[in-house]
Amino acid sequence: MSGRQGGKLKPLKAPKKDKKEESEEDLAFKAKKKQEQEALKAAREKAMKSGPLVGGGIKKSGKK
Repeated sequence: MSGRQGGKLKPLKAPKKDKKEESEEDLAFKAKKKQEQEALKAAREKAMKSGPLVGGGIKKSGKK
């Protein structure tokens, strides 16, 4: 046990990751995913404008 060593040790640096070359299939998949996300966002915006679909809740019967 030396006097200078104490506290947390610094973590070792991780090696840099190599850039992967993306194939045409990967690029097409990413473009398709992006379009789906945009369509979903547009549908969500449209649904927010129209308001709630159901104004129901518990329906009362005609009996008194």
